[in-house]
Amino acid sequence: MIVDDHACFRDAARRLLEARGYEVIAEAGCAMTAWDAVERHAPEAVLLDVRLGADDGSSVCGALTRARPDLAVLLTSTDEHGEDSEELLARCGARGFVRKSNLPRTDLTKFWP
Repeated sequence: MIVDDHACFRDAARRLLEARGYEVIAEAGCAMTAWDAVERHAPEAVLLDVRLGADDGSSVCGALTRARPDLAVLLTSTDEHGEDSEELLARCGARGFVRKSNLPRTDLTKFWP
């Protein structure tokens, strides 16, 4: 599942993930639609933007991983702030962080089943 407030990024991420053999079963543009999509589709993994418009992606991540501890959330952003923040990852339950610009070169199997 892809959660990002920019439709153009969701589209690009979908193409990238599907090219790598992942099935993208849902997309969401905000915290509320993310919750709905997780409940409806029960994804195994989520690509989640840290800057989710008016919503805080790390808070969304924390709520999702508390509700579904097995959910493999990978945070992403155009900023570097999450790459070295073990505290952020531990606090919100994410499996890792990847800058959006590095996503095409990232081995996602380190984070996802």
